Amino acid sequence: MELTLTKPICFFDLETTGIDICKDRIVEISIFKVFPNGNKESKTWLVNPTIMIPAESTAVHGITNEKVANEPTFKELASTVHQMIKDSDLAGFNSDRFDIPLLAEELLRAGVDFDMKNEVSVDIQTIFHKKEERTLSAAYKFYCGQSLENAHSAEADTMATYEILKAQLERYEDLPHDMKSLSQFTTRKKSVDFAGFIALDKENQEIFTFGKHKGAKVEKVLETEPGYFGWIQNADFPLYTKKVLTAIKLRKLNTK
Repeated sequence: MELTLTKPICFFDLETTGIDICKDRIVEISIFKVFPNGNKESKTWLVNPTIMIPAESTAVHGITNEKVANEPTFKELASTVHQMIKDSDLAGFNSDRFDIPLLAEELLRAGVDFDMKNEVSVDIQTIFHKKEERTLSAAYKFYCGQSLENAHSAEADTMATYEILKAQLERYEDLPHDMKSLSQFTTRKKSVDFAGFIALDKENQEIFTFGKHKGAKVEKVLETEPGYFGWIQNADFPLYTKKVLTAIKLRKLNTK
């Protein structure tokens, strides 16, 4: 059963130097783009992360420092990657919590002003966890009846994710086929930034989700404690979180 698309959707997966969204880097990215008319295109890049790949990360995905030494950096690939995903919805396995936030950091670091104001994301892992509670390899075995060869290869994981979603749509009659509804189904909370430091409350007002101001409205905190903005900007928060916070501050100033 096929997806109901009003715009392209890009399934993608990252292999990285680690799991720290702010500090770690991409070493491989694979994108599989599906168009509303049924056309498809795919691309996979190895990436020189410009930092050392820890042995424990290499043990997971098999990508060594030597393997990527002569590959392009993400900064060199950023415009090409952005062009491929621009104006497309995004989908992946655990992508809302990891792949999209880390990709956003890499793009912003490369000078690409990335956001998803007009796009939605679909996290296939969330569908799986809501329905079956398993890992990617188990999901592929469960839904597609096959063993996942080359697991933790970005391309293999990307293609498996796409096949899993199609199988999920076939299996669950109550699962919507359009991207907006699928995105709502797979969204765990209403985050404003990708990393979840700023969310929306029941009144659709931005609130902080951490620290001493957890649950407090962002605009109120910025008004009563202006130094908090500077602290976040200078602290080890994701670039996209800082971008969102700056936009909220500017919006408040422009309404005065």
